[in-house]
This record gives sequence, C-alpha cells and structure tokens, in this order.
Amino acid sequence: MIGDLDLTGSVVLLIGAESTCRRAERRYRAAGARVRRVGASELPAGDDPVAWRLALLPVAQLPPSRCVIIDGDPGLPSFRVEAVRQHCRRNGVPTVIEPAAEPTGRVTLVGGGPGPEDLLTVAARTALADADVILYDRLAPHDRLAELAPGATLVDVGKRPYHHPVGQDRINELIINYARSGAAVVRLKGGDPYVFGRGGEEVEACRAAGIEVRVVPGVSSAIAVPGAAGIPVTQRGVSRSFTVVSGHEPLGDEDFDALVRVGGTLVIMMGVANLHQLGAGLVRAGLEPDTPAAVIERGLRPGQRTTVGTIGSLPGEAARIGVRSPAVIIVGEVVRAHADLGPLLITAGLGPT
Repeated sequence: MIGDLDLTGSVVLLIGAESTCRRAERRYRAAGARVRRVGASELPAGDDPVAWRLALLPVAQLPPSRCVIIDGDPGLPSFRVEAVRQHCRRNGVPTVIEPAAEPTGRVTLVGGGPGPEDLLTVAARTALADADVILYDRLAPHDRLAELAPGATLVDVGKRPYHHPVGQDRINELIINYARSGAAVVRLKGGDPYVFGRGGEEVEACRAAGIEVRVVPGVSSAIAVPGAAGIPVTQRGVSRSFTVVSGHEPLGDEDFDALVRVGGTLVIMMGVANLHQLGAGLVRAGLEPDTPAAVIERGLRPGQRTTVGTIGSLPGEAARIGVRSPAVIIVGEVVRAHADLGPLLITAGLGPT
C-alpha cells in the first residue's frame, strides 16, 4: 500500500501482465511515479545475470523507488518471483508484493454504509481500489473517491428525493455497457445494496446480460443511524423485533394495520415528506398517540440532529423546526433510551451529537 507517499519523479517497475498490473499502475501513477512494466514472458528463464540485466533494464538505467511484483499473476510462479527479488536485491532496489487486479468485465455492487468513510467495510475498500469505473449515489461516501480509487472513472448517478436525473433503466444500461467494454465496474450505493437500494434490480439486469456480478454488503442506516442517536432498534424487555419500511410512498390502511399488529420497533426510511400521513395512519390503526417516536436527520454526518416526541406530536414538531431528508424515523418504546443513553456512536471525527 502506498498511502499518501509522494513518488513524484520516481520510477516504479511493475512485474506482471498488463491486466494484472492495471490497479497498481493506476495507483502509482496517481502518486506521481513514472511507471514501467515488464511482462512475465519477458523475464529470463534461467539465471544468466546478463539476461536479467537486459530484461530489467529500467533497474540498471535508473534505479526505481521500488520494484512491484504482482502476486497471483499467472506468468509468475514462485521461483520467478524469487529470481526477480534476488536481482533487485543485488541492485539495491526494494521489492514490494501487491495482489493482482481482479478480472475485468465484472460488476460489484458495494454497500457504502450510512455515510462516513470509516464505516466502509474492508471488502468495500478493496473493490473500490480495484475498480476501473465507479457509478456512485448521492448518499454513498464519495468525497474521497479519487483517493480510494486512483485513476478510476467516476460517474455520478446520484438520486435525490423525487428527482432522479439518471433513471434506473439508464443506470442498468451504463453498468452493463462499462462491463462489456472490459472494465471492472463498481456500483457504489449508500447503506446496503439490498435495503431500498434497488440492488436486486441491478443484479437481475447484469445476470440477464450475462455479466458476472457480486454484492458487497454495507452497514444499513436503518440500524446504524438510530444507534448513532443512542436508540437501539431492539432491547431486552422492551422490543424483540424491528420492522423496516419505506415511507417514500404513502401507505394504505392495510399496511398500517399490519405494522401495528406486528409491534416492536418501527423504522421508517425516506418518510419525512409523508410524516403527517404516517403518524395519522398508525394512530388510526390503533397505535397509542403517546407512543415514543424520533426522527434523526443526517445520521452519522456533520450536523446530525435528533428530534424526540411521540407519534402524535412528532409530525407537527418536525414541520415546525424544518426537518429535512435524509432522515430516519423510529417509532416504539426503544426511543426512550435516547434520554438515558444519549448519542453513543462516535465515528468519522464526529463527537456526540
């Protein structure tokens, strides 16, 4: 890993095939290095020092800052890797082993979590570093994508409430076209790809097109955002279940009846615009108006704000203070924990909010 190392003007020699070197090459070029590559087929078969000196001419002409050997390259068996390391050692050139880039022409759906970059999983970071193209959403952690994925093509397909500048069909088309062109494609989404993220639709589109696709789960804001406000979605003796629903479209009476019958904690995503309708519908279905409720805006981001009330009072209070999306609404007895526990989860440089 090169981290924030400045390699401006240095020479980095990559040993491996173009396809397996491509991730390392992008990263070292982004760090300012002058990158040269030697394919495995260009390496000598024996131990002749003259042949090695000719093969690794960049080492002899201008000692690089390092020689990078691509681990997993099909043309580099262990004995050849060791031969490269011995030759570089004799010339005082440090060697670094880096993993081969993953196959091109495949798609990875990545859950970016609830927003802060430090809640990206290790698998998510690896997929981003390996990507040739990244199509990202508004709520995904995208501020430092140029550093997390050096040299990758970044495509903003972000959606805002009731405003989708790039429709889902077009997003599917872009994903497939980039993959067919031979790129390693990452579709970066906020939260988890399968929690109101249309990840299932994108997987189906890739499979129908014969494109290899995989999914990297992400931390869902349905759980993480209440936790950031000190509200556990389940708690022994209080709630043993939670239900997550989308409030983006108005719910019907049958929906409200079912939610009240289930009980437990209710987590409503994308429901700010319909909060009055949601509150009235739950009360009409039999939920007590004094049931605790809260709305958490900008969860785990700068400016996080939690407004606590009851399902009867919260819609009016939210309108009065101007609650805005993105926000998560929590309904149930667990909300009382907010006063006792307070905001506990501290991340991404945020203190308690």
